[in-house]
Amino acid sequence: MTLPVFSMRQLLESGVHFGHHTRRWNPKMAPFLFGVRNGVHIIDLEQTVPMLHRALQAIRDVTAQGGRVLFVGTKRQAAEKVADAANRSGQYYVNHRWLGGML
Repeated sequence: MTLPVFSMRQLLESGVHFGHHTRRWNPKMAPFLFGVRNGVHIIDLEQTVPMLHRALQAIRDVTAQGGRVLFVGTKRQAAEKVADAANRSGQYYVNHRWLGGML
């Protein structure tokens, strides 16, 4: 499988850098945040690009060995895209409310 090529500019234009509102955050994310704008955390894309590449490599390695990947996207805006991506790749997905104990 060929890994997708992406740039920091593409991620920026896609809005990948927008995190949660500052009142709804996990303090463990602090090292990965660039700053705050209008009450929303801004994710550091300098760190995101290499980490996303590593994640894609891991997914490629798992699927190359016949492993399965679970796509999870429970927000309304992502539900259809998550289902579409999972179906196209023949993988599992959860795009509605995550129920405790599902795994």
